[in-house]
Amino acid sequence: MTKLNHKHTIAACFIGYISQAIIVNFAPLLFLTFSETYNIPLEKITLLITFNFVTQLTTDLIASRYVQKIGYRKAILLAHILCALGLCSMTFLPELIDSFTGLLIPTMIYAVGGGLLEVLVSPIVESCPSKNKAGIMSLLHSFYCWGVVATVLLSTGFFVLFGTENWKILSCLFALIPFFNIFFFSFVPLYPIGEEENDKPNYKKLFSQKIFWLMLLMMVCAGASELAVAQWASSFAESALQVDKTTGDLLGACGFAVTMGIARVLYAKFSEKIPMKYATMFCSVLCIFSYLLIGLSSNPMLALTGCILCGFSVGIFWPGTFSLATESVKFGGTTMFALLALSGDLGCSSGPSLAGFAASLFGGDLQKGILCAVIFPAILLCGLFFLKKEETESRR
Repeated sequence: MTKLNHKHTIAACFIGYISQAIIVNFAPLLFLTFSETYNIPLEKITLLITFNFVTQLTTDLIASRYVQKIGYRKAILLAHILCALGLCSMTFLPELIDSFTGLLIPTMIYAVGGGLLEVLVSPIVESCPSKNKAGIMSLLHSFYCWGVVATVLLSTGFFVLFGTENWKILSCLFALIPFFNIFFFSFVPLYPIGEEENDKPNYKKLFSQKIFWLMLLMMVCAGASELAVAQWASSFAESALQVDKTTGDLLGACGFAVTMGIARVLYAKFSEKIPMKYATMFCSVLCIFSYLLIGLSSNPMLALTGCILCGFSVGIFWPGTFSLATESVKFGGTTMFALLALSGDLGCSSGPSLAGFAASLFGGDLQKGILCAVIFPAILLCGLFFLKKEETESRR
């Protein structure tokens, strides 16, 4: 039998991010089905997104304090168990108890699993004795994108072939992915991670560094820049091009995810030649341009092209900020990754919220709403210039 090494650990992490993509994107595809099947108002169904976000955010915060005590292997196994359990329990709990509560409990179960994955997977990959860590980190995050695309395409194909009423079968099939990874992670080697030798995370040392505060701000902007367009891409495609929801999902959500994944794979390939800082600066400028193209273009196809281009431009923001933080922040470890994930999640909420609120002020005009969110990549670009300045001064 081949001895498992760090390459197998990284492969398990790739599957972990696919699992996270499934739990984040599968249920929203069924919101209308849930509403019709269980007679729950759609506005109440959409609260599941809020509970999912709040649960993941809370998990990010708690994990920074207790992961070291639990141990990385136990924590990552628990994350996958909860992902699989949430997807499976969603198929029968609504019939056993109050329908909405029966959907809410599985959502919170797999949201805890997703929050743990967000906190654990990146530092596990970062700890592996591999070369070109920035490139591998970018490749790791590309698997979330491919997970999104696969979830949407497989779900769409399944529903066309077997009918939406058979969604429970698909939910159980998707649960097999985190279930398999429970066994994979039981045997792959794990390596020491930053502050792992300490009993308590050192918040004081982290928060005393200006660079760390800058990284938190950049993570907020990274998440906001990505989700402000990603969250509204399908709706924008439907309204701008007057197409049905399936076509809107494929053109908007899938198109955005594909180009984001391509950007992460390309950077993984060329990362040894292109420093992350300069690649992120270029992508920030490209992101600002794509926002302007979306918000100011009078041609619907050109505006949709801006959405697709935006997916490419934001591709390395999240993994790039993780990599830059690893290089720049001292005393990082799990606590740093958990707090960065928390900041990223705050951005993932604030970006689409700002775009939606601004759109409502302009009479439901999504173009103007998304245009207002251009402030996030602009702040990110300023943060990168400040980071470069700080590093230049520290070398003097």
